[in-house]
Amino acid sequence: MSQTPVAAPVRVRVDLGPRSYDILIGPGLLGEAGRHLAAALPGARALVVSDETVAGLHADRLLAALSEAGIAASLLTLPPGETTKSFDHLIAVVDRILAERLERGDAVVAFGGGVIGDLSGFAAGIARRGMHLIQVPTSLLAQVDSSVGGKTGINSPCGKNLVGVFHQPALVLADTDVLDTLSEREFRAGYAEVVKYGLIDRPDFFEWLERNRAAIFAGGAARVEAVAQSCRAKAAVVAGDEREDGDRALLNLGHTFGHALESVARYDPARLVHGEGVSIGMALAHRFSVRLGLCPGQDAGRAEAHLRAAGLPTRIQEIPGDGFTLDALMDRIAQDKKVSRGALTFILTRGLGQAFVARDVSPDALRDFLLDELRA
Repeated sequence: MSQTPVAAPVRVRVDLGPRSYDILIGPGLLGEAGRHLAAALPGARALVVSDETVAGLHADRLLAALSEAGIAASLLTLPPGETTKSFDHLIAVVDRILAERLERGDAVVAFGGGVIGDLSGFAAGIARRGMHLIQVPTSLLAQVDSSVGGKTGINSPCGKNLVGVFHQPALVLADTDVLDTLSEREFRAGYAEVVKYGLIDRPDFFEWLERNRAAIFAGGAARVEAVAQSCRAKAAVVAGDEREDGDRALLNLGHTFGHALESVARYDPARLVHGEGVSIGMALAHRFSVRLGLCPGQDAGRAEAHLRAAGLPTRIQEIPGDGFTLDALMDRIAQDKKVSRGALTFILTRGLGQAFVARDVSPDALRDFLLDELRA
């Protein structure tokens, strides 16, 4: 991994009154983590929760930085992968918090991708009725999405992220250097969430991504800018709707379809990872919007073309294996968290950067659309 000289990080503020916090973005932040944590939570001890992959690559640097700042910390490592977002592993994290005799004023440090962030955040939200949470995201997906906004949770056999709490972090440290150790597939998957912000309501950002995709993948200033712009977009939405009672649902563009696909694939990373599900889901949302007469076909085609140029899937048929039947997908969609009193709610679009919340979507129209997609 390249060792970039430490520069002043980009600071993005998530404005939530007494629960406000900063997102710090840039290279070299892992080595500065102790200083930033000590400033945010003076005197706190910490439990660092990570997975075996991330811990093997980066834990020594993080623990050394915490030690240098006088922060007493221990490390808990868990298996990597979506199946770790389970009740069994939640209990393991909470039990470790209690065994370490950590107090409400101490911190859980979520050091990993979205799985670790969601699981650790949930544990921090319920242990001792709520402890401090520090997010140190190590994947592109986590840096631009899951580490920001306070959504935490685990999966159920009935669907993804159906059990959890809102629990805001005290600080987010996004070290863009650690992204150098991601596989190409993991980086592409995270990029789907970056594209999402342009497709929701920032068409200028989408156009910037079209021009700068190669530079973002290469690293450097363009990558930092992409992460920062994504965090600014999410921070603005979260500040206006912390608990997803209104416009925050727009952040789920592509996720209703994507979560259903992940569930049918049994969260098997060999078949589908989250960002790939989101990519297919966003393409489906745009094509469904075209089917309903809401979105120009050329806009849907342009969104799909950019995802494909980034090496992302856009069709259900690109997922290996079987099980993707109409009934299976409809069943998972009916379990989506945005369903209200049985009415289907989707994030659809009127064009590039014109997403909106569509309530009471016709199940018959959805079934016909999915049937055609499955036959394509």
